[in-house]
Amino acid sequence: MPAILGKKLGMTQVFDDAGNVVPVTIVETGPCVVVGLRTPERDGYAAVQLGFGTRKDAHLTKAYKGTFAKRGLQPVRVIREARTAADEQFEIGRAVGADVFSRGDRVDVVGVSKGKGFAGAMKRHNFGGQRDSHGNSLMHRAPGSIGSSNVARVFKGQRMPGRLGGARTTIRGLRVVQVDTERNVLLLRGAVPGPRGSVVLLRRAGGGRS
Repeated sequence: MPAILGKKLGMTQVFDDAGNVVPVTIVETGPCVVVGLRTPERDGYAAVQLGFGTRKDAHLTKAYKGTFAKRGLQPVRVIREARTAADEQFEIGRAVGADVFSRGDRVDVVGVSKGKGFAGAMKRHNFGGQRDSHGNSLMHRAPGSIGSSNVARVFKGQRMPGRLGGARTTIRGLRVVQVDTERNVLLLRGAVPGPRGSVVLLRRAGGGRS
């Protein structure tokens, strides 16, 4: 399986074999279910559709429930695709969990970063700010000059205040520290995008686009 879905539970720390403290993120990885397949003949590319979580029946449309009923599956909360090789075979209804990965594996984690609303240039782009003395009494956190004065427009890509966060983010090459197959939990070294309770996609490092 090239990837699985999981829910970020939070961060903690563990000790490695040498007694060093290792910061880790706890990800509950399922079980995920294969709910659909993409084939080159029909769709132009090969991929597997993974489902994760459950939803209340009152929140589902008849069309959504009917799609899963035809496949003999229960409706899921989230569906994501992961690209596969054209010759790989997967079975609809197959359940996958934390045992897909092993200790020491490298994974890429894809999620949506925390939304932080409208932010200034210092917070959004890590600007240093202006001086606090020598006549500057109002412009301490302002971005300052934004380019030539005779152009009469703002250049594209200019770093300025604006919306921060809430975007698709990929953290590459995180190492799997521990695998708990009984509780379907992975411990990943470092931080992953998104708040606690958000859904993330874990794929093997270097596995391409998902």
